[in-house]
Amino acid sequence: MPFAIPRALPATAVLVAVAAFGTAAAPPAGAQAAPAGVSRAGLDLGRQTLPLNDGWAAAGSGTTGGAAADETHVSVVRTRDELVAAVAGNDPKIVYVSGRIDMTAGKSCTDFADPAYDLDAFLAAYDPAVWGTATKPTGPLEEARVRSAKTQGDQIKAIVGSNTTIIGINNGRISHGSLVLTNISNVIVRNLEIVDAADCFPAWDPTDGSAGNWNSLYDLVSLSGATNVWIDHNTFSDGNNNDEDQPLRLGRPYQVHDGASDIIKGSDYVTVSYNDYYDHDKTMLIGSTDTAGVDVGKLRVTVHHNRFGNVIQRAPRVRYGQVDVYDNLYVGTDEETYQYSLGVGIESAIYAENNYFRLSADVPTSSVLHYWKGTKITAIGSLLQIGSRRPVPVDLIAAYNAAYDPDFTADAGWTPTLRTHLDPTAAVPGIVAANVGIRHLGC
Repeated sequence: MPFAIPRALPATAVLVAVAAFGTAAAPPAGAQAAPAGVSRAGLDLGRQTLPLNDGWAAAGSGTTGGAAADETHVSVVRTRDELVAAVAGNDPKIVYVSGRIDMTAGKSCTDFADPAYDLDAFLAAYDPAVWGTATKPTGPLEEARVRSAKTQGDQIKAIVGSNTTIIGINNGRISHGSLVLTNISNVIVRNLEIVDAADCFPAWDPTDGSAGNWNSLYDLVSLSGATNVWIDHNTFSDGNNNDEDQPLRLGRPYQVHDGASDIIKGSDYVTVSYNDYYDHDKTMLIGSTDTAGVDVGKLRVTVHHNRFGNVIQRAPRVRYGQVDVYDNLYVGTDEETYQYSLGVGIESAIYAENNYFRLSADVPTSSVLHYWKGTKITAIGSLLQIGSRRPVPVDLIAAYNAAYDPDFTADAGWTPTLRTHLDPTAAVPGIVAANVGIRHLGC
């Protein structure tokens, strides 16, 4: 299959480029013609499947997406309504997202607001000085907020069915919306920019933390009970609408974004590769609650060759799952917002290998790992670069244990086997910079 490898790539990156393209499935008879607006490279990309052994998504039945789609289930979408219709249902299908799609279709938060909803009245009614901090909001204004949120959600969500491949072409971009993968299987999302799924009506929870918090609803890509999913070569961000620029309301940041690609509620067999995450807060949550339930024995996820550029936290934060995190580039140069990279949650088993951390001098090395009721993690082969200095090996667990209690045990209790190859840590910045995000797959 023809593809281009950037000239500047080191030799190890050639292997990366080959693995990143996946395996082409033979199209069914009569499905060879390219839809209008799709190049030959795009047509080939739509038929590609996850390579063998490329992370946890290669387990079980593997991940083929819509590679087996017949000609009637290959479509090019350019509007919100076309996208929502094309990704629905469980028949094998390939959906090309061409150009920019605004999931609000020109509507504003005012258009979604219930007639009984008023933000100023909401703030006055649920001010902790009035409502208190012991219970979550109830009553007519909260009910109006919930109805408003439902109206927005019905507009901006694209509910994806099983056996689906979604490919961005012609700078394919989804803004102000969310791809929702709930209780489905066998989905591929590649070469797509997804930005700013801002919640117009975040929920106020005075019981969340010591001072309460605003919590938003929509992930850029949301996996809930989803199995065999490959998320590859996408770009995720808040666009020009960063949470740090939001006002304080009820004394807390008015947060309007949730996860970039959250993986929760018993999701399993997922590979997240060659994506560019930047300028986002709650980036990747794996596991939805500390309470044992559907997540136990699942949440097997591979995260490799991604860039986490000045994301604040959750890259990823893990509960329960066996999560393989290798050959990723972490950039934490905004010392005012950076919190941590790897969150060690309850019963989690993170195996982190050959990851490269580029941090500001004001970001302590001990903050890379964070305790979320988990006790064990393997973290080997890490390199740390402070500013423009030379990178040096770093023991992330020792750095954390020297600063905080309780100590982490340096053994996740398992060793990954589903990898196509492992790049040396020193090569990671060059490989990642040359390959992550959109515009590297030829269409």
